[in-house]
Amino acid sequence: MRTLSPKYIGIILGVLYGISMRLFLEFSDKFNFGSLVTISFMFLVPVAIGYIRVYFECTSETLLTYKQMAVKAWQPIFVFLLVSIITLLEGSICVAMALPAFMLFASVGGLLAGFVHRTLVQKSKKAAMSIVLLPLMLSPLEVNFLKLSQTYEVKNSIVINAPIDVVWRQLASVSYIADEEFPMSFSQLIGIPRPLQADMDSQGVGAVRTSKWQSGVVFKEVITDWQPRKQMLYQFDIDPDLIPDNALDKHVKLGGEYFSPLYGGYYLTPTANGQTMLTLKTTVEDNTNFTIYSRLWGEFIFQDFHNSLLKVIKNRAEKVV
Repeated sequence: MRTLSPKYIGIILGVLYGISMRLFLEFSDKFNFGSLVTISFMFLVPVAIGYIRVYFECTSETLLTYKQMAVKAWQPIFVFLLVSIITLLEGSICVAMALPAFMLFASVGGLLAGFVHRTLVQKSKKAAMSIVLLPLMLSPLEVNFLKLSQTYEVKNSIVINAPIDVVWRQLASVSYIADEEFPMSFSQLIGIPRPLQADMDSQGVGAVRTSKWQSGVVFKEVITDWQPRKQMLYQFDIDPDLIPDNALDKHVKLGGEYFSPLYGGYYLTPTANGQTMLTLKTTVEDNTNFTIYSRLWGEFIFQDFHNSLLKVIKNRAEKVV
């Protein structure tokens, strides 16, 4: 009977390790022992997966270059994430956001495995065991003691070839946005629903603007500042229990435990030549421990959404003129 080569053993064990850690940390979240939304899972688990993959191939006395170590470490990552999608362990949004970090840190693990094997051959097994157990040792500490929440603002502007009165009338209530009106964006490609329409129950401070998105997503925006032809500001009122489970991955659900927009607003500024500068701002709360990484993704996603929505408003306003 033909035995598996070390490289395939490395891939299989790397995938099994990733799935096992994913299931264990989700289950242990109930007991404050671990969580998927941690540095331990996002960054250390892919290090261990990459280490496992390259470690086993190194034991076959295959001479790998450091470039090969870094790239081969991606193989179990791709399989692990594919299995996660197929088995519905994860949705496309979380996988897309995790992929760059998983690839980078898997490469770190692969390079580390090659370095240890070349310089500390006698201790390579102990090093492998330490790497594999590291997420389990650090995750409880992170969940119970490390809180790195952050709040930041995302802002985008567009120049509209229409007077400020016309643009203002496009903001409060937004009639149904057809598919051909909303530009294709990266957010849609990874599975984030797009807005469909918004309805105001009245005008002025205290009015409620109800936004409806694809996949049954509905939330409210309470007007906090109403200055016609100048600005319209609002506070998000989102009940995560009313967001369908299949609309957004649970780890990025609007108003959920980890991620939520807090405030938003439109600002209108007339230009010298009769055009209007329209600015859309959103203040976002991020309760993950991913710091720079999660902020980069948050700003990218919201800017992508802002730009698409501003283009819809621009096109509609310019058609009126």
